[in-house]
Amino acid sequence: MAPSTDDPRINDDYVRTLPTENGDVTLVGVVHDHPASVHRVRTLVETRAPDAVALELSPLALPLFEAYAEDEKTPPELGGEMSAAIQAADCDVVGIDAPSLSFLRRLFGRIREERPERDTVARVLRGVASVTKHALTCRIGASIARWTGRTVELDRPVDHECTLRDAPTAQAEDERKQASQSLSLLRAFETPEPMHLRDATREECMAARLRELSADGNVVAVVGIDHLDGVSGEFTA
Repeated sequence: MAPSTDDPRINDDYVRTLPTENGDVTLVGVVHDHPASVHRVRTLVETRAPDAVALELSPLALPLFEAYAEDEKTPPELGGEMSAAIQAADCDVVGIDAPSLSFLRRLFGRIREERPERDTVARVLRGVASVTKHALTCRIGASIARWTGRTVELDRPVDHECTLRDAPTAQAEDERKQASQSLSLLRAFETPEPMHLRDATREECMAARLRELSADGNVVAVVGIDHLDGVSGEFTA
């Protein structure tokens, strides 16, 4: 079942459908925590009824967003488009982003191959340590939520100039403006090498995990708008 094309938040510019032998991988690009993105993710997960939903989250962090998704509100109050996808899913949900063992193997392989300067490697490793610490904190937060029944808010939602109460057109226009600004900045400046190493490896890992998941049927994957083309390109390479 295809979602209604009358809703401007269901924007094909932010969706990539990648066919495979066993089904389709639908990549859904998002502006994190934006109401239009939350609506698009929820709608596509519900209407496409995939065999798996894949999220730009570390497997370590996923349980916290699963706790957010247990909210009685629709969409959940916390967790943005990620918890909205979990709440809408009637299938397995997996985290496909770093940190993970696969990411670390690929990162060190890329470092050996590209031989960046020591300072670059040090900055990459500091960044990996930081995101690993955050992912572990999310896992601890999920455990606390499970033991106490109280939700732990670790990530303050990004504030936007519109909410779900605004008209769909207003939401779509604001999202388009923010996405355009973000992508323009990416294209205007050369990506620092540490960020390139990290993000290129992340996109390679996410695409590889999506190939594995697609062997069992249709997949809907939720990624940041700035990773949409990168993951798509890696998947089809």
